[in-house]
Amino acid sequence: MEKFKINNKLDIVCEVKKTRNGFKHEATLLENGNEIDKTKICYLNRTWERFTFESVIEELLDKTGILKEKARTNFLNRISGIEEEKTSQQFKTISSIAKLGEVFCAGNKKEKNDWKARMIKAGLGDSGLEMPDDWDKLDENEKERRLDGVLKVLDSSGSAINK
Repeated sequence: MEKFKINNKLDIVCEVKKTRNGFKHEATLLENGNEIDKTKICYLNRTWERFTFESVIEELLDKTGILKEKARTNFLNRISGIEEEKTSQQFKTISSIAKLGEVFCAGNKKEKNDWKARMIKAGLGDSGLEMPDDWDKLDENEKERRLDGVLKVLDSSGSAINK
């Protein structure tokens, strides 16, 4: 559950819930803690948004008309910046932990690559990395090149998702 403050009276509370075929985002508009309206969007797979819950929040704001256009735009830009900063910091943390494999795995390139891959997968969870089908057939130099490329993207503060 995540809460987005519009002003002193209004908040939007968002949640992710599993469905039989995928997942859904729910957004609830609260005034002084009391529910005013609610909306949901169901997904079959990952969404591409500036920040988590962007689509469902926009739909809720459109449905209720609670904010005028300029206030709506300002609110979305503000929460987008907050989410992007959190994502940026998470990416940098994942990269730093993955790079520890260079220290922990003494001289063995396979161990280093396995460490990096495990840490990147663990850090991104279901939201990012899919290894190619032929990953196990690649030599360790190619794996290292690709993993280091992923770490470079993560180090760039998540700027790749902002474009």
